[in-house]
Amino acid sequence: MRRAMNPLDRPIWHALAGPQARFAAGHGSVLRFQPDVSPFIACKDDSEAALAAVAPLIGKDDAVLFLQAGAVPLPPGCRRIDGGRGVQMIAERFEPSDPPAGIVALDEADAPAMLDLATLTQPGPFRARTPELSQFWGIKDAAGRLLAMAGERLRLPGMSEISGVCTHPEARGQGFAETLSRHVANEIVRRGETPFLHAYAGNNGAIALYERLGFRHRGFIEALFVALA
Repeated sequence: MRRAMNPLDRPIWHALAGPQARFAAGHGSVLRFQPDVSPFIACKDDSEAALAAVAPLIGKDDAVLFLQAGAVPLPPGCRRIDGGRGVQMIAERFEPSDPPAGIVALDEADAPAMLDLATLTQPGPFRARTPELSQFWGIKDAAGRLLAMAGERLRLPGMSEISGVCTHPEARGQGFAETLSRHVANEIVRRGETPFLHAYAGNNGAIALYERLGFRHRGFIEALFVALA
């Protein structure tokens, strides 16, 4: 009997086919986030029919990003822009703690500063409407400048991904990333869900930080960034 797929093996597909369907474009065996929300795209499986349906969902000046367990086949009519391996981590026994002082809930007025910080620090794909995916949290200086932030990205049944964790270069070394990551994990656990996340396989500093928070390495995840050929 064929083993049922773990939703974490194709997290984009299970997010768009489930809790985040309102952000989905596409149909049948291929779904993608609306382009101004995220570049993520996913096939239900690696069948020829599914892969052939990818190119029609990509605009002329657009690019999309796959993220799944195992190698990602290059869809016909597409060219590879970039790709690589990441680690997927999950916190199944995370112990919530009291919210730390100094963290503020970010809102629509903060969206330009959030996009600027993400563009500067490159924590992963972040577009104009990415803040609509979840409540993002931040740390600001006395003048109101956004120094660090974190939020949630992919939502699966019973699980949510910590993402968008970044700190302005001038504010690094103060533990902001750890503080914010812990707070977002707290919020997820308080809802009765399990936090998970992705990190670049070579980002030893980030991986060590998440291990301190109680995350364990579930497995590797492959990324493939493509555009029309």
